[in-house]
Amino acid sequence: MKSNGLVSISDYSKDDILHILDVAADFEKNPGRRLLEGKLVATLFFEPSTRTRLSFETAVNRLGGRVIGFSDAATSSSSKGETLKDTIKMVSNYVDLIVMRHPIEGAARYASEISSVPVINAGDGANQHPTQTMLDLYSIKKTQGTLENLTISMVGDLKYGRTVHSLLMAMQYFNPTYYFVSPPELKIPARYKFFCRDHGIPYTELEKIEDVLPISDILYMTRVQQERFTDPVEYEKVRNTYTLKLDMLDGTKDNLKILHPLPRITEISQDVDTSPKAYYFEQARNGVFARQAVICSILGLV
Repeated sequence: MKSNGLVSISDYSKDDILHILDVAADFEKNPGRRLLEGKLVATLFFEPSTRTRLSFETAVNRLGGRVIGFSDAATSSSSKGETLKDTIKMVSNYVDLIVMRHPIEGAARYASEISSVPVINAGDGANQHPTQTMLDLYSIKKTQGTLENLTISMVGDLKYGRTVHSLLMAMQYFNPTYYFVSPPELKIPARYKFFCRDHGIPYTELEKIEDVLPISDILYMTRVQQERFTDPVEYEKVRNTYTLKLDMLDGTKDNLKILHPLPRITEISQDVDTSPKAYYFEQARNGVFARQAVICSILGLV
């Protein structure tokens, strides 16, 4: 597989997704193959990141490549007024691949259209986060043994949560059933409900997490994202809507796994970490293998 990058999860077909998951499994067995020897990757993070940036950089380093870039837009020339176009045009002269996170929806697509090298979207506003989706799919397949016919409950910030938007779209090939659990202010956007209807995917909208716990195979928790709110009062109204606690897992399915793109704030209590159903730290670890697979497939190396 070779492409101009990965901007949206819709850039991948079902076969593409399954290929990436197979390659990720190979990298988990042997993450130190020197496939990127002599390659240079730019990580341009106009928005803060810990796991995504570090897992991309780990992926490149373990494969023998080198990384340049910035983790704070304030340290780049964008703080002086340089346009995104000029930044991408300049950086694409130096590297073989660009990984970019940006707060504006559509920024990654724009960058991919003007860059002379492939661009990977590491999150664009509240829109998409496709490599997070690939590690989520890898985590689901590892824990459930399949991607088919699963009941997936998405909880929390479904309005601005780009990780749930991408995952919802990627699972279209595998006959899921969705439960969307959120306060009214953070409901899943209408376009994703239309997507489900157009693809024959059943979904139910709820406000109580307790209603989905006994029936879920995957419980996908999300953080209420303060940075997406323009009104602090509105954020305070919804920030602590859900808190998953250990005793709430009584009576849940044996195969239940709890995922979270992290960072967590108050939505998962620390005591849940002791449960074998908690999988979010292993999920983060899987990001290295999934991103190794995405990078190498884009560069035509696997």
